[in-house]
Amino acid sequence: MSQKNWYSSETQVFWTCKALMERRTISHKTEIREVRGWRLGAIIHRLKTEYKWPIQTDYRGPENVAYYSLRPGFDRAALRLPRSARALADTGAQE
Repeated sequence: MSQKNWYSSETQVFWTCKALMERRTISHKTEIREVRGWRLGAIIHRLKTEYKWPIQTDYRGPENVAYYSLRPGFDRAALRLPRSARALADTGAQE
């Protein structure tokens, strides 16, 4: 098995970065519905630890579902983008 199979697809990483940069609040359920992904927690963890994104987590409901968003007032120009999301630097998602 190739190592590529151990990580999220580029589509999921791109979608996560784009959604957060658009000031959306996302959850695992949102990811499943929109991109049929199953790795949101891992993607968020990597963005927070490796790329130093200012992501906040809000736990809601009796099941403590995690909802993720970027902290208010974040500097889009300061966000380091993963390789699969670098195209976002040239789009309106960063305006």
